[in-house]
Amino acid sequence: MPKLAINGGPKIRTKLFPRYNNINENEIDEVVKVMKKGILSKYLGAWHEDFYGGEKVQEFEKAWSEYFNIKHSISVNSNTSGLITALGACGIGLGDEVIVSPYSMSISASAPLFWNATPVFCDLEANTYSFCIKSLKKAITKNTKAIVVVHIFGCPSNMKEIQEVAKEHNLYVIEDCAQAPGAKYDEKNVGTFGDIGVFSLNYHKHIHTGEGGVCVTNSDDLANKMQLIRNHAESVVENKGETQLSNMLGFNFRLTEIQAAIGIEQLKKLQSELEVRQKYAKMYDEALGKYPFIKTTKLENRTHSYYVQAFEFLEDIAKVSRDKFIMAVKAELEAVQDRENEGVPIGQGYVKPIYLLPMFQNKIAYNKENFAFKDEISYEKGICPNVEKFHYKTLWTHDFTRSPLSKEDVNDVINAYIKVCENLDELK
Repeated sequence: MPKLAINGGPKIRTKLFPRYNNINENEIDEVVKVMKKGILSKYLGAWHEDFYGGEKVQEFEKAWSEYFNIKHSISVNSNTSGLITALGACGIGLGDEVIVSPYSMSISASAPLFWNATPVFCDLEANTYSFCIKSLKKAITKNTKAIVVVHIFGCPSNMKEIQEVAKEHNLYVIEDCAQAPGAKYDEKNVGTFGDIGVFSLNYHKHIHTGEGGVCVTNSDDLANKMQLIRNHAESVVENKGETQLSNMLGFNFRLTEIQAAIGIEQLKKLQSELEVRQKYAKMYDEALGKYPFIKTTKLENRTHSYYVQAFEFLEDIAKVSRDKFIMAVKAELEAVQDRENEGVPIGQGYVKPIYLLPMFQNKIAYNKENFAFKDEISYEKGICPNVEKFHYKTLWTHDFTRSPLSKEDVNDVINAYIKVCENLDELK
């Protein structure tokens, strides 16, 4: 094969990849209808028939419930606000501890702080990046009240074991499904195992409305509390006849009619988008799985949604570092159209372990008082060794499974990987 591009050889690909955009005339037509009607939001922050929002919001929530076979869907303006809402509905408060993931968007771990509760980090297991059950059990104390499970990358967590632990200790389970709409564990949708599931509608997710989110639950009580927290609870509870005032604070976490109209059309495309991602992921697994220094994700009783696809690189076998390997692969490819400044969408690691962020290292959030932080809860480097190994040594992800990539586009990426795999000696 020719010399690697990183060493001056020719690149595998010299044109940009198409960007992810599954907005079409259907969404545009529905948005125009809303605009012509002139009602862009119909919420009232008071106990009124419009407390639950407008026609499109309620239509979208109904469609979401039907798709995911869940009793209640509560739309919100982001996955972030959804997690805050979910924890508030569960009655989380000062002194409580919530077990969280160290490897996700920061809100997956910081959400308890909005209710003055203490985040406690749990290490992840290799391959599926689910909670390590041994670490989970060790993290539980008499103050633990909830577990926030993250289905990271779109790979379902081990919900059977997690649910067993939660049941034993009478803990709420909240599923962060931001990256995993349509992913399944034992043929059941993630987000429907725990007490509450939370989904994202952010612009780069499977279903996107610009910004937005959806909370789901089968509990009438939790649904009612989330609807209140979403929409100025403190102004509503008296006239609604609510007497339980814990966590009934005023937020505006509401979705607009325009976003809901887009979401209705986007939801119709979810299954076809999942099929594309699963098909392309299989192509990568088959091509790269033959190399002993590459570990692909092995799935049992799980259906992955592939927000991104994750691999692990075994440096001790390759005799080359992961970072050198990935830089060489990226040198063979081009960036994505309209996102050129981000470079080739292949990442070394994912996000820095959340507990290493300044807020946790200094135990300061709202002010200099530690309030929710506890001396006995450590956020020091080393508390989640598996995650630190993933991030700094082994894990990499790519965003090359989605539409509208063609098989030719995917084959270019595969050929870039193969070219570097077959010429590792150039990197040593």
